[in-house]
Amino acid sequence: MGGMIVGSILKLSNVRKTVNYLKKNGITQAYYAARERMEEEKRDDYFYREPTEEALAAQRKETTDYPYVFSIVVPAYETGEEFLRAMIASVRNQSYVKWELIIADASNSEAVEQLVQQIAEETEDTRIKYVHLPENKGISGNTNAGIDLAEGDYIALLDHDDFITPDALYYMAVKIRESMQQNVMPALLYSDEDKFEQSTEEYVSPHEKQEFNLDLILSNNYICHFTAVEAKLMKKLKLREEYDGAQDYDLVLRVVDYLQEQACGEKTHIPCLPGKWQESIVHIPRVLYHWRCHADSTAENTASKAYAYEAGKAALASFCEKQGWNVNVGHSLHLGFYDIFYVPDILSVREDVGIVGGRILDRRGRICAGAYDEKGNCLFEGLSGHYSGGRTHRAVLKQECAAVDIRCMQLRTDLQAAFTQITGLPYQERTIRVKTKNGVQKERIADISGLVCDEAGYRKLSMELGRAVTDKGYRVLLNPMLTLKDSDRCEF
Repeated sequence: MGGMIVGSILKLSNVRKTVNYLKKNGITQAYYAARERMEEEKRDDYFYREPTEEALAAQRKETTDYPYVFSIVVPAYETGEEFLRAMIASVRNQSYVKWELIIADASNSEAVEQLVQQIAEETEDTRIKYVHLPENKGISGNTNAGIDLAEGDYIALLDHDDFITPDALYYMAVKIRESMQQNVMPALLYSDEDKFEQSTEEYVSPHEKQEFNLDLILSNNYICHFTAVEAKLMKKLKLREEYDGAQDYDLVLRVVDYLQEQACGEKTHIPCLPGKWQESIVHIPRVLYHWRCHADSTAENTASKAYAYEAGKAALASFCEKQGWNVNVGHSLHLGFYDIFYVPDILSVREDVGIVGGRILDRRGRICAGAYDEKGNCLFEGLSGHYSGGRTHRAVLKQECAAVDIRCMQLRTDLQAAFTQITGLPYQERTIRVKTKNGVQKERIADISGLVCDEAGYRKLSMELGRAVTDKGYRVLLNPMLTLKDSDRCEF
């Protein structure tokens, strides 16, 4: 399956998404969502290219002495022959050879079993293992049966109708070695991914993911595919059947909770401030997983498994309860994305958050200031305030960042002395009105009316305050719902 350039802009799946979005969020939101999607696809020139045979041979030679064994667990149920063959072939074609493929089959028919046995006999590949399950216990129960049989050092999850790149396990193995050389034992590894349009055989929608970001994962399961978890931890946690449809999201959240407890202690991990424990969640910035889009897949039709979004909401609520947070969890404007509403506010509930800030729009309604990365670049700069940031909707999600703008932020009490030291002003607050999907509400932000400087000066002070907050071990959090328009802010 060679790489192909994205096809036409108007796709049936996009029309379906727009109609569903219109019903859910109204005509204004649907208009901007459709316009943003059209603009994004006009710019989309993604092209996936498989590694050459020479590159794969070099990878195979390089990792000959690597000791790590991967157990790839696939829950199968009446899988079509084309999809099953492609999935198995993608595993057998790995340049990293130390793996086992465990297919846990809950089908009523014998078609899957017969095909797996045929492939195993033809290839004489003893790494392919098959188990027929006596009953269909759902995706979590079926996957757990495969996890029980796993003998590898890491257990990776693969859907029966998807497939992985030939170098997927190679990059996972390399990352494990690199991490362990830095005295970090990876607990969870994840990669970038794309989608494979079954009807056109095109690779589309690359998802270039962020490094681990706690609040981003609390907004959406951006980690998703391709994921591998250290075997002992996976066998300890397993998947929970009550969260079927979002079982992988629930797993990630429980890995996070487990790592917090190990680092900070079960009784004292609230608050568990950012620390070395986060390094155990490792991102591989390469597309290693192809999520197949077909008529019945969530990738093609997000409304086809609406129950999965309810399960995701429940998994997130379970995590928040475990943290001891007084919150309400709800769906955002976008399917599969969530909002956490803190009672009474984030800084009161989250002792790990030192500062929370929003975004500032210019006179044309575009983002001109707000959240900044480590280099002082404004995240989403120039993006329309009506837009969500593309298919990942990241511009409207709560997330950690390096700094937030001092003109639109709130600081926890024990850090306010740093504000005074940096700005020369006493920390005071003013009230603004913020429009949310539930109406207009009041928010309090720092009052910097006594501070006069140019845009570069505001950004410099914002970065200094962000560093002061993170140096004390706290998180800096972007809350995009907190938005100042031109009339509400200091002039540039």
